[in-house]
Amino acid sequence: MTMQAPGKAKEGNGKRPVLYRLLKELVMLFSPKYTLHGTENLPDEPCVIVANHCQMYGPIAAELYMPRPRYTWCIGEMMRREEVPAYAFQDFWSMKPRWTHWFYRLLSHLIAPLAEYVFTNARTIPVYHDVRIVSTFRQSLERLAAGSDIVIFPECAEPYNAILWQFQKNFVDLAQLCYRRNGNALRFVPAYIAPSLKSISFGEPVSFCPHAPIDKERERISGAMMEAITRLAVDLPRHTVVPYPNIPKRQYPQNLDCARDA
Repeated sequence: MTMQAPGKAKEGNGKRPVLYRLLKELVMLFSPKYTLHGTENLPDEPCVIVANHCQMYGPIAAELYMPRPRYTWCIGEMMRREEVPAYAFQDFWSMKPRWTHWFYRLLSHLIAPLAEYVFTNARTIPVYHDVRIVSTFRQSLERLAAGSDIVIFPECAEPYNAILWQFQKNFVDLAQLCYRRNGNALRFVPAYIAPSLKSISFGEPVSFCPHAPIDKERERISGAMMEAITRLAVDLPRHTVVPYPNIPKRQYPQNLDCARDA
C-alpha cells in the first residue's frame, strides 16, 4: 500500500502560534515532500514509530508528514536556550573539519533562540538522561492514551552499519510502563526515511513481551528495529543514505553498501 503524504496532519493540542505556523509552512516549502509506503503496517491502536534520524530530515519528516497524530521525542537540551549551543555543536557539527569549528560554535549560539522556540512549539516530548526521564515517560503515556503515536529516533554515536548507527535501548522501557498502566502490549513500528527518494517506508510491527525480562526485551526490540530499518533501506532502489552524524556529503554511503558488506 502506498499513499501520498498529506500536506498537514491533525494538530494534537490546538493551534500553534502564528509565527510557528509560518515557519512550518516555510520549511514545508523547501523540504522534501514525502510519499509514504507500508502504512498498512501501522496498527489500529497508537504505537511507537522507530526511525533513522538522518540529521535534521527525520524530525522534520516526523513533524510534517507522519500519517497520524503523533508526538516526537526531542532531546531536552534543544528546548532550553542556554543548553542549545553546547549540545548542538557536539551532536550536529563536532565531526566537521576542525578548521570550521569556530564557525559552527558561533552558529550553535545563533540558533539557540530559534531552536528553543521551534522545539517547544512543535509536537514534541522532551527527553532527558537523568531523573527527569520520568517526565518523558509520563508525557508519552499520556499521549498514547489520548490516541497519538510516539516517534523516536534512538541512534547514538556508535556505528552499526552503512544505514544506521547503534540504537540507545531504553526507549523500550516505555512499553513496560504502558503494560503496567493498562495491560496493553505496546507495538513498535520500524520506519526508514529516505530524503533522496522523498519517501518514508514502514515495516511490520514488533510487540512488546511483558513476561520477558526487560533487559532482554531492550535487546530484542532494539535489535529487531535496526534489522528491519536496514532491510527497508536495502530493498529500496539505489540511493544516497543521509547518515546520523553530520559528516561531509562526499562520505555519505549508498544503501546497497550495506548489502555488499553483509
